[in-house]
Amino acid sequence: MTEAQAVTSSATRGLMGVTADGVCKVVLGAAYVMGASWLGDLLGVSTWLMVVSGVALLIGGGIEITSVRSRPIRTHVRLMVAYDGGWVLTALVGLLMAWREGGTGGEVWIGYQAAAPLVFAALLLAAAPVPPASDNHAKD
Repeated sequence: MTEAQAVTSSATRGLMGVTADGVCKVVLGAAYVMGASWLGDLLGVSTWLMVVSGVALLIGGGIEITSVRSRPIRTHVRLMVAYDGGWVLTALVGLLMAWREGGTGGEVWIGYQAAAPLVFAALLLAAAPVPPASDNHAKD
């Protein structure tokens, strides 16, 4: 494999990874909206919060998918790491709260998922776009 093929292969994997992350958000968002009542009962969260969280995930994932070629992969990856790190932390805090207090753990976790995808999308849209004549994806 030549160096150019290796760079292209790496860029393709990056594009596929970012797209898969966006698709995962969209699928999770659709599941939250469609199963809002059942999931809300299971997690101890109101149905409206499940719907809001689902819509936020749909928006965030959709923007992530549509901006995969217009923003540098490095920007996507940094935002994904921050988002997923926050997701893990709020999941742990939510579990701890549910275990100790019994009621608010689900709201913490789902509340994060209602806000974080919108922040993620806003930061992604605010990021500098890939220069038109550049092959920036291959270099990231």
